[in-house]
Amino acid sequence: MKEMKLLGSFEHCLAMAVPVVLLLFLFPLVSSLNDEGKALMSIKESFSNVVNVLVDWDDVHNEDFCSWRGVFCDNDSFSVVSLNLSNLNLGGEISPAIGDLRNLQSIDFQGNMLTGQIPEEIGNCASLYHLDLSGNLLYGDIPFSLSKLKQLDTLNLKNNQLRGPIPSTLTQIPNLKTLDLAKNQLTGEIPRLIYWNEVLQYLGLRGNLLTGTLSEDICQLTGLWYFDVRDNKLTGTIPSSIGNCTSFEILDISYNQFTGEIPYNIGFLQVATLSLQGNNLTGRIPEVIGLMQALAVLDLSDNELVGPIPAILGNLSYTGKLYLHGNKLTGPIPPELGNMSKLSYLQLNDNQLVGSIPPELGKLEQLFELNLANNHLEGPIPHNISFCRALNQFNVHGNHLSGIIPSGFKDLESLTYLNLSSNDFKGSVPVELGRIINLDTLDLSSNNFLGPIPALIGDLEHLLTLNLSRNHLHGRLPAEFGNLKSIQIIDLSFNNVTGSIPVELGQLQNIVSLILNNNDLQGEIPELTNCFSLANLNFSYNNLSGIVPPIRNLTRFPPDSFIGNPLLCGNRLGSICGPYVPKSKGFECYLELNSLSSAVSVIFSRAAVVCPPKLVVLHLDMAIHTFDDIMRNTEDLSEKYIIGYGASSTVYKCVLKNSRPLAIKRLYNQYPCNVHEFETELETIGSIRHRNIVSLHGYALSPRGNLLFYDYMENGSLWDLLHGPSKKVKLDWETRLKVAVGAAQGLAYLHHDCNPRIIHRDVKSSNILLDENFEAHLSDFGIAKCIPTTNTHASTFVMGTIGYIDPEYARTSRLTEKSDVYSFGIVLLELLTGKKAVDNESNLQQLILSRADDNTVMEAVDPEVSVTCMDLTHVKKSFQLALLCTKRHPSERPTMQDVSRVLVSFVPAPTKASLLPKPFDYAKFVMDKGQQQPQLLQENNSSDAHWFMRFKEVVSKNTL
Repeated sequence: MKEMKLLGSFEHCLAMAVPVVLLLFLFPLVSSLNDEGKALMSIKESFSNVVNVLVDWDDVHNEDFCSWRGVFCDNDSFSVVSLNLSNLNLGGEISPAIGDLRNLQSIDFQGNMLTGQIPEEIGNCASLYHLDLSGNLLYGDIPFSLSKLKQLDTLNLKNNQLRGPIPSTLTQIPNLKTLDLAKNQLTGEIPRLIYWNEVLQYLGLRGNLLTGTLSEDICQLTGLWYFDVRDNKLTGTIPSSIGNCTSFEILDISYNQFTGEIPYNIGFLQVATLSLQGNNLTGRIPEVIGLMQALAVLDLSDNELVGPIPAILGNLSYTGKLYLHGNKLTGPIPPELGNMSKLSYLQLNDNQLVGSIPPELGKLEQLFELNLANNHLEGPIPHNISFCRALNQFNVHGNHLSGIIPSGFKDLESLTYLNLSSNDFKGSVPVELGRIINLDTLDLSSNNFLGPIPALIGDLEHLLTLNLSRNHLHGRLPAEFGNLKSIQIIDLSFNNVTGSIPVELGQLQNIVSLILNNNDLQGEIPELTNCFSLANLNFSYNNLSGIVPPIRNLTRFPPDSFIGNPLLCGNRLGSICGPYVPKSKGFECYLELNSLSSAVSVIFSRAAVVCPPKLVVLHLDMAIHTFDDIMRNTEDLSEKYIIGYGASSTVYKCVLKNSRPLAIKRLYNQYPCNVHEFETELETIGSIRHRNIVSLHGYALSPRGNLLFYDYMENGSLWDLLHGPSKKVKLDWETRLKVAVGAAQGLAYLHHDCNPRIIHRDVKSSNILLDENFEAHLSDFGIAKCIPTTNTHASTFVMGTIGYIDPEYARTSRLTEKSDVYSFGIVLLELLTGKKAVDNESNLQQLILSRADDNTVMEAVDPEVSVTCMDLTHVKKSFQLALLCTKRHPSERPTMQDVSRVLVSFVPAPTKASLLPKPFDYAKFVMDKGQQQPQLLQENNSSDAHWFMRFKEVVSKNTL
């Protein structure tokens, strides 16, 4: 019995012990995080889009929160001292649990998609000295609790949707040096106490709804160097004490509603940038401004300023940009402006200036843009202007200028925009204009030019706009205009042009407007078959005859486009014509033979021209097919098989039996000038085999034209997907990066692995084709040239597409691999922004460069990129890489091998434990924080660090 009791007692103890043992065994599986670890988990739970971003924030499998992504701990106490989750595309809200991290010194959540309000609890982080929540979607008021952060050095809340007033309590933060609240929806006045902060160095308030006036106490900001209240609703006058703000380096009060005169003592400032544009300022420009020797940018435009331009401004020898346009300035242009040796931009347009253009302006060797439009200037254009060899844009529209165009303009190789319209120029249009090879806009309209239209203008292959209307030009319309492959607008209206409309105009695939009304043109209207973009047509009031061709390109225009031609007929005009006989195509012709001899001559001429087609197979996969197979499967290249048009070809799809589909490129130029050279190059192209290069399988020389046979790409071109009308497929960041990497690797292969090396010459988004897996393939090697390994290729004929052409190549006609690098940089910008290389006279590279200048580049990111990219630092680095590729001097650009390596480094690996932050990373930062900026917390890839620099440096070295 006793043994039974003992046994029962043992079983009872065992039953009690087992749960205890199980609890002990299971204890490691239960989170043992301390309060900070739990706070971090609460922060994670309030976020969205954390999949694959905060993977290691796991309280079950990884309790060491100091090793979590973006978390940095102190080496001794192991408390969290920094959170850096910038540019991770995080959504959701900021958890109030952030206030439980009492030892935090730095918070960087910039560049995400966080919403909600800034939690009041953030004011509990008493050690915080860096807070950056910029570039999110935060709304509501700025919490007053931020004023409890007595150690705060930097507060950056720009680019959100914050409302309400600026809390005056922010002035109670004793160590605040940077306060950036720009681009929100803040209202009310600027708190007066802010002006009494001697510590504040940077105050950014641009792009809000602030009202009230600027305080006379503004110069009590004795430590401030950056003051920006641009684009608000501020009123009143500029404080008379402004001249005492001697610490200011940037002063931008533009686009407000300031009135009154510019204070005289503003000239005592030592600023590098003075921007007062877009206000209602009156009075004269104070002459004392001419003593501001530190000025790099002076912008007084779009005000109500009167009086003359002070000649003393010529003393501003370091000023690069002078904007005085959009005022009521009178008097002559001071010749002294020619002493501003650093001047790049001079805009005096839309004033009431009189007199002549000073020849002294020809001394401005760095002048990039000269705009004198809409004034009352007289006399000729000084020949000295042609000494401004860097000149890119010259606009004197709407003056009373006379004389002739200086012959020296032919030497302005960088000139892209020339507008002499609405003046009184006489004489003939100089033939030399056809030698300004980079010209994209030529406007000579509304003058008194005489004589014929120079045929040499047809050599301006980058020309987009040609306006010669309202002159006294006569003679024939040059057939050479058919060579203007980039042209979008031709306006020759209200002249005395005679002869027929050249059939060559029918090859202008990019033309949008063709305006030929009120001339003396004769003959029939050509079919304009390939003018696919034509949207505006006017042939009215000429002497045209015959039928208006009943084809789509012409039938969609109203009768007014053809009125005033009594001999024209057709349904569009309501008059009956005889049967329509189409004009000849290819080798077919319709002739009325009046004699046996003429018939015989036609037979013999055809016999001399028509040759049997020559099919050359470059890869075995086409060897089983004949030329007849190809023609049969495309019904002799029927229009229904057309899948695209290019500047030099039409592309058809051909599906052959037991073969992959082919893309057939039919070249417009039927016979090359040197058939042997043409075939040799095709064989070189056909020998190239790379996964990122479209394979040329063969070619044919035939009566139907020269045909090239390529791989068919299921997803078309990158241009179609980015800019096409349908945009059927949305390209996320991963796909765009894949495309960029593929294109870069294809170019790197051409440049570094082919023997001889090959330059593509026409890298652009429409020449990057995508297969069914969105793998990039470089295409269009019809203009590629082999080059020797030691010399660069020189040519007087610049190849390429407007917007993508290396300006150095355009200037010198010397072609290197770095010319392709420049073009690739433009494609990379297209991928990042979704914008076209050239759109409505806007240049994408210059647009991004200007955004880099004021650090707003990331605002240009395509939304499809920003919402799908898990690490926006890669996007920022891609912008930097694109700007490096497009630097002005080829020697400063990376090679395509470098570009490829950098882009590949952005491709995410399944697991990269080595990239996770370590606890000691922040400890080093704490030790060096006196010398380093908070941005150094961001991860950096040391392998490519030497290629990257701050945007400010990129801009300075890209400056033209």
